[in-house]
Amino acid sequence: MTILLKEQELPGAQLAKSELPGVNAYAANLTGADLSGSNLRGAQFWDAKLMQADLSHAKLCGADFSAANLTGANLTGADLRGADFRMSILFKANLTDAILDGAIFEGTEMPDGSHR
Repeated sequence: MTILLKEQELPGAQLAKSELPGVNAYAANLTGADLSGSNLRGAQFWDAKLMQADLSHAKLCGADFSAANLTGANLTGADLRGADFRMSILFKANLTDAILDGAIFEGTEMPDGSHR
């Protein structure tokens, strides 16, 4: 079963430690949401607003963040293996201890403001 959050307005949502693998959050507004420690493997966050969201220690293997805005997001210790960040914004995001093996950063604005 796929959970559908497509185009939903959920700023500040408290979803820590949720089981949401494969969730479709296309163009959803999750600004300031707490998704820390959640299972979000294969999630679709294409064009989503995740500014200041807490995704620390989340399982995000294979997640699609294409064109998403993650400005100031906390991705500390997140498992981002194979995640797709094409054309996304990671400005001032915290990627400390994140697992980035195989992650795609084409056209991405990185935490320091540089572009890949």
